[in-house]
Amino acid sequence: MRADRRRANEMREVFLERRPQKFPAGSSLIEVGNTKVLCAATIEDHVPAFLKGTGTGWLNAEYSMLPGATAERVSRERNKIGGRTMEIQRLIGRALRAVTDLAALGERTIIIDCDVLQADGGTRTASITGAFVALVEACETIYQVGGVFPVKDFVAAISAGISSDGEKILDLCYAEDSTAAADCNVVMTGAGELVEVQITAEKKSFTRDELNELLDLAAGGIDELISLQKDALGRLAWRVGRVG
Repeated sequence: MRADRRRANEMREVFLERRPQKFPAGSSLIEVGNTKVLCAATIEDHVPAFLKGTGTGWLNAEYSMLPGATAERVSRERNKIGGRTMEIQRLIGRALRAVTDLAALGERTIIIDCDVLQADGGTRTASITGAFVALVEACETIYQVGGVFPVKDFVAAISAGISSDGEKILDLCYAEDSTAAADCNVVMTGAGELVEVQITAEKKSFTRDELNELLDLAAGGIDELISLQKDALGRLAWRVGRVG
């Protein structure tokens, strides 16, 4: 039994709210256990210089840990973005671009902001899962009936790992993550295709079979998360992947 009495393959309780903010084109609030992330999607009518005149859009992400998100105050990154922040926001951008039809956006840029209100492990995976809901909602504002909806498929992310005593566990909280023998972040689409796998061994190496076990564990959790995304989106869920 884990510290919070979850089973090995059990996620923390997840709460996913659509449109907690009025002004962005799309927004969501996701809570995964004690981790809370506010996601907002803004649409701008221009693209980076390398895409001008191509008729193709772009999507970018920004990630931030608010000062009160952890037990000790986190300083704001005012003038220079730290390496961890840069790595996470690039991951979020890659995950969402993997299921976005950039040509269907036209020459527009979608900026996804993910602000961590409270951190207890899994902030990057929660950001991806919550940001997807904000993305779909934003794309609804530019979609024209009969055209191609810019979001092609669902995408969500979760962690899995090997605990210090060798057990394969799903959705690690901070206490589990900080002592894990291996930690794996998995990003997967609704079709079951992998977008990214980040795995690191800390105290001992792992086998190929153990990696496959972690991927299977994560796939089950991602299926649950996508079901929650659909519930949060309501009638907008059927837009995903729609052509015409």
